[in-house]
Amino acid sequence: MPSSLRARLRTPRTARPWRTAVTGALTAVLTLTALLGLPGTGHAGTAAAPGAATEAATEAAAEATSEAAAFEQQVLFKASQDPGYACFRIPAVVRTTKGTLLAFAEGRVNDCSDAGDIDIVLKRSTDGGRTWGPLQVINEGAGDTHGNPAPMVDRKTGRIVLAETYNTGRTDGGNCAVPCDRTPHLQHSDDDGLTWSEPRDLSDEILPAHWNSWYATGPVHGIQLTRGKHVGRLVFAVNTETWDGSRVSANHAALIVSDDGGDHWRIGATDSWPIAADGTFRQKPSEMTVTERADGTVLVSGREQDGTDLGHRTQAFSTDGGSSFTSHFKALPDLYTPQVQGSTLRMGDRILLACPGDPDRRRTMMIRSSYDSGRTWDSVDRGTVVTTDWSGYSDLVGIGADTAGLLYEGGAVDARDEIRFARFTEDWLTPRRGPDPTTPDLAPRAPGAAVLGGAAGTDGVFGGALAFDGTDDAVRLPYRSQLPLGNKDFTASLWFRYTATTGEQPFLWMGGVGTTQPQVWLRGEPANGRVQGLITARDGASAPRSASVRTTGAYNDGQWHHLALRRGAGQLTLFIDGTVAGTAADVPGSVSRNSPFGVHVGQKLDSRAHLTGAIDDVRVYDRALSDDELAGVRTGNTAVTGNPVLWLPMDRVAASH
Repeated sequence: MPSSLRARLRTPRTARPWRTAVTGALTAVLTLTALLGLPGTGHAGTAAAPGAATEAATEAAAEATSEAAAFEQQVLFKASQDPGYACFRIPAVVRTTKGTLLAFAEGRVNDCSDAGDIDIVLKRSTDGGRTWGPLQVINEGAGDTHGNPAPMVDRKTGRIVLAETYNTGRTDGGNCAVPCDRTPHLQHSDDDGLTWSEPRDLSDEILPAHWNSWYATGPVHGIQLTRGKHVGRLVFAVNTETWDGSRVSANHAALIVSDDGGDHWRIGATDSWPIAADGTFRQKPSEMTVTERADGTVLVSGREQDGTDLGHRTQAFSTDGGSSFTSHFKALPDLYTPQVQGSTLRMGDRILLACPGDPDRRRTMMIRSSYDSGRTWDSVDRGTVVTTDWSGYSDLVGIGADTAGLLYEGGAVDARDEIRFARFTEDWLTPRRGPDPTTPDLAPRAPGAAVLGGAAGTDGVFGGALAFDGTDDAVRLPYRSQLPLGNKDFTASLWFRYTATTGEQPFLWMGGVGTTQPQVWLRGEPANGRVQGLITARDGASAPRSASVRTTGAYNDGQWHHLALRRGAGQLTLFIDGTVAGTAADVPGSVSRNSPFGVHVGQKLDSRAHLTGAIDDVRVYDRALSDDELAGVRTGNTAVTGNPVLWLPMDRVAASH
């Protein structure tokens, strides 16, 4: 029986108003009415002339409506509004040749686990995402897992092609066993997504025998190429694993291509990464999103999952229509995001990336831009925040020349609470910002460090210093390969001054963030009456371990204090004003792997804490300085033997150009 006939159609619901737009406009009108003292406000006699007031209120309402219309969102899939499901996850969205938006998701029947009874569900919008039709089940799991939707549109025929992945369902809430027997399938629709064909198994075409441990299509929209000699080619991505009989021995990132509208498929570009016997590996590119650049090159951006290379995003390029990659995937250490799927879309002269901006947790969905075809990306402070709620998987879709849609997981309590659809214009996105002011880094061949938020000069210990306002001021170093300290001994030295009595007061942050990511940091903790230094390291396949040292006072007296953290000879030592404040046994391993990587002064890596105070003369060396060398740095601002990893005198700021 065709899936269109056995689809479970939900009762149509009245389209919900765009509450953001209406509320924003109404608030603006009421606020202006009160300010102008219109009748009934209690300010009669002081109001402007009625005609002028009415005109002003009308203009304000129009302006508010216009601003709100630049960004509007609504809940699209949620268990409480779509009965029959415990949870919805894994969004994907495309725009058909008729302009209809098709929003796909996994409808998880019994619970929110990844390997249970899962259907592929769909909602349609014929007005650019303003209102949506009822939920339709287009592929029923019937106890098994049918998911990972990867839709594409053939612009020549109008056919919508949907790649998807199956595995046997579980009833205990557990994950698919390893090795997991997963198979790719395909459906299509020739009537704008109203009805769908029976799924067909694609294993013979795109599932070789050695991809026998894991297989995942998308999950995100695929593309049809519009440039070059492969115009019309359909392209989507898969990630897979190999089981050698006793363990997972390799992972693979691949593009799947069709030159006949989806009738036949083949494996194109493939990048394979070996997994060592102890379970470690450099990269595992996963859940990849593909975008055609203006020059026809295919950008492939993926989630990086648990590899030792720095970064949670990784990417590669194909210049032959997806047949091969120009090089291996390269991880992006300073593109902050948790381990999560993301989505990309070309919009005008930029490429958009949607994913959470927190480097550790799935929260703060934001949109960042690349203005150089995906070679570099906006930092978190330049991105546009969609929500500060918990947020996860997403997909982007073009709606018009300057309008796009974002289908994403979000929730006030959990990123899996609901799937929302946001509609926004390019004007709503944060405008492209020019270069930030910089402060010099005296390390060899180091570029200047970005001065953010307006951190200003103040008196220092040896000349000037920088003061931070506790809100958005910070100094951030651009990534370079010399900054990660790895397994080495090191010494970090700085001067601090502050009077804060509450909150985290970050002085220096290097590496990742959270309880498991390798990192090094120094901060004041005035509420706990201490200054603390901490490292988290990973050694081989072992779990991360941390060591910390701390003072017995907060040193928040408004005076300058010298602070140093030294790793060496199997020991971690904290110095305050030249005196040993604490020691601890070192933990073996690297302090910079398996995570995003950044170096911040006056700011925590996840931007959730900023220093209210001042910092002077920040230095890091990739060796353990002697006590005498540290004394020279503290008392005479002495340059020591050997090059520093970084050296920020913090005594001047150069304007951006």
